[in-house]
Amino acid sequence: MLFALSSPILKVVPTARSCSVSFTDSEGVTHAVEIAASTLFEAAVLALAEFRRCGFAEATFEAGTRLTVKVRQPEMSHVVSVGRLRSWIDGSGKSPSEHAMKSRLREALDHR
Repeated sequence: MLFALSSPILKVVPTARSCSVSFTDSEGVTHAVEIAASTLFEAAVLALAEFRRCGFAEATFEAGTRLTVKVRQPEMSHVVSVGRLRSWIDGSGKSPSEHAMKSRLREALDHR
């Protein structure tokens, strides 16, 4: 799976993989959501949008908030901070497909 390659952020697998994305809030409670995504950052952004849709306050997701992405089949785990995620999504795409993905993901975040 391309999540494990040297640049998992930019590479896309042909089909989306099932992922569990979680974070632990300031009270020590861990929250998780199931997402289908083709890249690590796509999974993290879609999960962030889903957490927001479910009523988590914007303040919950500060730059230091860590999102854990667990990919199913084959199982592997990755951690990305919300700050790194914001930096990536606010940057320009390096290819037309990456630019299109970032636009779609920005839109998903805007539709809380």
